[in-house]
Amino acid sequence: MKMKLFSSSYRQGFFFSISHILNLGVKPFWIEVSYFMILSLLGFLALTVSNPRTLPSFRPQNLDVFFTSVSAATVSSMSTVEMEVFSNAQLVFITMLMFLGGEAFTSFLRLQLMKPKISMEKTVLQNKIESSNSITSIDCHDNSNSTRNTIHHLELGHEKEDNNLEHAIINSMEDSEAIVKLKSLRFLSYVVFGYILCVVVLGSSLVSIYISIIPSAKQVLVEKGLNLHTFSLFTTVSTFANCGFVPTNENMMVFKKNSGLLLILIPQVLFGNTLYAPCLRLTIWFLWKITKRGEFEYIMKNSKRVGYSHIFPNLETMAIATTVLGFISIPFVVFCSLEWNSEATAGLSSYEKLVGALFEVVNTRHTGESVFDLSTLTPAILVLFALMMYLSSYTSFLPVDSNEECLDTTERMNKRKGSSFVEYISFSQLSYLVIFTILICITEREKMKNDPLNFNVLNIVFEVISAYGTVGMSMGYSCARQLKPDNHCKDAAYGFAGKWSNMGKFILIIVMFFGRLKQYSKRGGKGWKVL
Repeated sequence: MKMKLFSSSYRQGFFFSISHILNLGVKPFWIEVSYFMILSLLGFLALTVSNPRTLPSFRPQNLDVFFTSVSAATVSSMSTVEMEVFSNAQLVFITMLMFLGGEAFTSFLRLQLMKPKISMEKTVLQNKIESSNSITSIDCHDNSNSTRNTIHHLELGHEKEDNNLEHAIINSMEDSEAIVKLKSLRFLSYVVFGYILCVVVLGSSLVSIYISIIPSAKQVLVEKGLNLHTFSLFTTVSTFANCGFVPTNENMMVFKKNSGLLLILIPQVLFGNTLYAPCLRLTIWFLWKITKRGEFEYIMKNSKRVGYSHIFPNLETMAIATTVLGFISIPFVVFCSLEWNSEATAGLSSYEKLVGALFEVVNTRHTGESVFDLSTLTPAILVLFALMMYLSSYTSFLPVDSNEECLDTTERMNKRKGSSFVEYISFSQLSYLVIFTILICITEREKMKNDPLNFNVLNIVFEVISAYGTVGMSMGYSCARQLKPDNHCKDAAYGFAGKWSNMGKFILIIVMFFGRLKQYSKRGGKGWKVL
């Protein structure tokens, strides 16, 4: 019992210290940059200390190991080495990186940091109320015992007393709302953590059961020497965190005929990313109807004031869900129309093609698991996939003008005053992607000249957008497409970036960090006027 209390107080003290740092003026951007940098470095050390399965014949270079660590921590799933190189212990470390770097978990950490800050605000308000009450009592005492006050002074005294009383009432109302908000955040953090836990536990259990029952799926793990429980947990965490890593070299292509497994993973993709906000709001609504607790009602009716970035007003939530369904339906129809009888879907039944196409389309935002070889798809599909990867998770097409959660004038003015000069001189997100693409084209210019079929601009742009969108889809590299055949060339089952130079890989690492933190650059480019 003492250990539990100590652990709880230690955790609260830790988050209180971080919140105090934020109050000192350290911006959340730098907190998140530090978090992902430290997480990537710790992952690099863990992967370096533990030995891969391919020893002593092959050991990945340190840059490739760091690249993999960054890719897992930022849930980008870009790869420069084959996944079957990693041992079971290394797969467990990568699973931890993906879980800790996933948006659902990092948003849970943000909730924990918000609670000490609101608690401090509540304490300040209580102190104001106490000081206002003391001033009021002193004024009343002075007015009652004064014998030299004129009528004018008495009127001023009463007026001052009324003002103090009014301020006290306002402060009391603010303090009451702060208490409700603090309780609501506490319940919301429980809901978020329970949501994450349920999806991971239920998802990994279903994957394990399916593989245990279906011989063809089980045979894949036996042939590759993969542990069933490690594979199930790794794949579930990767899918829910929208990372896209799979312990097999071929990603999900080796399971393209296992439609049941694909159908198990599709909801996990949506629950962890594009439909996370609608599903979370639906969960809170369900709990509100069952428990009738005021905290859930406060969250539902004051989504903006709660401050959690994944809670939206009702109309916005419906718009997001509708847009997600539209962005699934349109690419699904286009994919089936253009690729039904193509090389990519050869050997599959009609049902397997439908499920595979749905799985592929859902993963373009933003998981990146794939059942088809992207290099065999038509350019029109690749351009459409690139667009889907570029769009943010909560892109909403429907125009929504909800007055349900409008910020008041004071908050808007404070928000405008807080805008820094950097926001106005910075580039837009699309401009940064162009800059990164140009830099990579410069570093890989010799390969683009000697191997133009592999190192073409479309493949490089696709790789950059995939890293920026933290998707992980890649065109790969094929020795058969070389104009000057190299006898030493061997096809490898990793991303196109695996054939880049070290400088090109380093630039892509920056792109992955930039993509994971892209919410802080959404306001960029305001100073540029294109007429």
